[in-house]
Amino acid sequence: MTLLDFRGKVALITGGGGGIGRAIADAYAQLGAAVVIAERDAQRAQSVREYLEGQGAECLVIEADVTDSKQVRSLAEEVEARFRKLDILVNNVGDSLGLVKPFADSSEDEWDSLYAINLRHVFLVTHAMLPLLRAAAPGSSVISLSSVEGLRGYPLGVAYAAFKAGIGAFTKSLACELGPEQIRVNAIACETTETEQIQIVKSVKLEHQPYVPRWFPLGRYGRPEDAAGAAVYLASDLAAWVTGDTILVDGGALAQGGWRQMRDGRWTNSPIIEDAHRGYGPAKT
Repeated sequence: MTLLDFRGKVALITGGGGGIGRAIADAYAQLGAAVVIAERDAQRAQSVREYLEGQGAECLVIEADVTDSKQVRSLAEEVEARFRKLDILVNNVGDSLGLVKPFADSSEDEWDSLYAINLRHVFLVTHAMLPLLRAAAPGSSVISLSSVEGLRGYPLGVAYAAFKAGIGAFTKSLACELGPEQIRVNAIACETTETEQIQIVKSVKLEHQPYVPRWFPLGRYGRPEDAAGAAVYLASDLAAWVTGDTILVDGGALAQGGWRQMRDGRWTNSPIIEDAHRGYGPAKT
């Protein structure tokens, strides 16, 4: 269990006021880390501050927009003044911004907005925190939240997928640069996860709810604690020889590819219009 002892470590989670970021912050705090959260939403910032303090965790919650370079520099200064180092950086912020449309209908302004929140902030925050990560080395760690959409085609989400794919290349390349300093760099690619931001379960019509267990090999959409588990592993000594990697947290969705299970238990790789398509495998009786 000493491999999961985070006492004495300092962790920064961007967008840590809700969803996956808050679950990661909570997990780190439970393991003894001092937690720094950058959160631009004032209500979320206050909520997570009260929660962590109520749990007896050491925390520093800062209202900041990590897509703004000046605010990121100020964030780094506050972390340095309080802790003098940073053991774990989690670049959690990301959003599709609801921009789901054909690439031909998208605009430069939309690309810029998606770039800022999904990739540019990863550059900004990691660059600003490097001196503090070096101060904590050997053993410090950078973890960036990507998406399964960066590993497969995403029609109507071309720009979003491209920037999420960029996190993978950033991760591999920076891992090579920082490896000699014993600073590890990894990423987590999630499938759709139920959060305040994406309430996917509620969006599925009641009559379609029984089909959800067939949409993923593990039978459900993601939960914030799923990604938090991967973030704990990557930040811990259990992953001491893991760098430049992207861990899938997707319930088996990418492995399943285009296959779907029909009501009778057979599998099909054709669009599921069940009366019109043949399925493979034994039917359930």
